[in-house]
Amino acid sequence: MEIALYVLAALLIVGGIAGNVLPALPGIPMIFGGIWLVAAVDAYRRLGVWWLVIIGTLGAVGVLMDFVSASLGAKRVGASRLAITGAGIGTLVGMFFGLAGLIIGPFAGALLGELASGTSVLRSAHVGVATWLGLLFGTLVKLVISFLMVGLFGFAMLFG
Repeated sequence: MEIALYVLAALLIVGGIAGNVLPALPGIPMIFGGIWLVAAVDAYRRLGVWWLVIIGTLGAVGVLMDFVSASLGAKRVGASRLAITGAGIGTLVGMFFGLAGLIIGPFAGALLGELASGTSVLRSAHVGVATWLGLLFGTLVKLVISFLMVGLFGFAMLFG
């Protein structure tokens, strides 16, 4: 049974790394779940509570970054409050429509929000593109955090 749990943990970690790019999988929570499963199976001998707190905190930052990155991209170019709100709503709604939704949602939300605030179509499109770039940056940060989580996990298992 122990081997099956280790295999399940490895699948969660690998699936979580893939989930950082694929919108259908919750990447960072899967990675943390796999790490926690290994720690539990090992009776927390090599991967104690402090390691889990540190790795979990990193994971929480990654998840938070995922939600706010599109809005930060819009804010970076001086978008209106409506555009920033639209980017957030577009990201949230887009998550339910797969990869296309994650690409179009934040862009469309920011674009519509900026249009609603009374600016030009060109300016609104500029805000939409900045929102999309913010989302890409957030995905990159999330991927880096995921590899950092796995690296800390490996370090703790080898030297903990």
